[in-house]
Amino acid sequence: MMELFLAAFITLFVVIDPPGTAPIFSSLTQGASGAQRRSMAIRAVVIAAIILFGFALAGEAFLHTLGISLEAFRIAGGIMLFFIAMDMVFETRTKRREDRAQKVMETPEIEDVAVFPMAMPMIAGPGSIATIMLLMARAGGPQETAIVMAALIANLLLMLAGLLAVGPIMRLFGTQVEAVTTRLLGVILAALAVQFVLDGLSESIL
Repeated sequence: MMELFLAAFITLFVVIDPPGTAPIFSSLTQGASGAQRRSMAIRAVVIAAIILFGFALAGEAFLHTLGISLEAFRIAGGIMLFFIAMDMVFETRTKRREDRAQKVMETPEIEDVAVFPMAMPMIAGPGSIATIMLLMARAGGPQETAIVMAALIANLLLMLAGLLAVGPIMRLFGTQVEAVTTRLLGVILAALAVQFVLDGLSESIL
């Protein structure tokens, strides 16, 4: 049973990618206070957990009922991620915050990224949804199902720890380093988004 847990944990860890997602969260929440970041981090992980557990238990039947394939879901997630990546590369998010600050001088609005793009599709994206559905399909019996669920919970807790810790770590490097990191992560995120689309297209053709 330990072998099953390790296999499920490692598979989900690679797909969900807590070390890669946490710095992107830090970049997306520039200008937010510590309390706001903590709130968004907790809500993002909770919402992602609800989505992933929901798809783990009834995802395949739900998509089949709607006539949606996993390939189409992967392509849609990739397109959404690509638009977020472009915002990060060209810093259009910063310009939007400056415009809001002029309109709301007393309490500048901070864009809430908990639901989109963090919970969906960054954490509970096409890859992680497809992975948890596949692992659940392979699980034989209640005991193995519980082990797969435990592996998912472990990854979500690891993700939460990463999101909560990355803000103070990134602030130590200063705004210039953070700006460079934001653009670099934006390019990486764009490549990831394109890979999602390519994977969806290739799987739909085969």
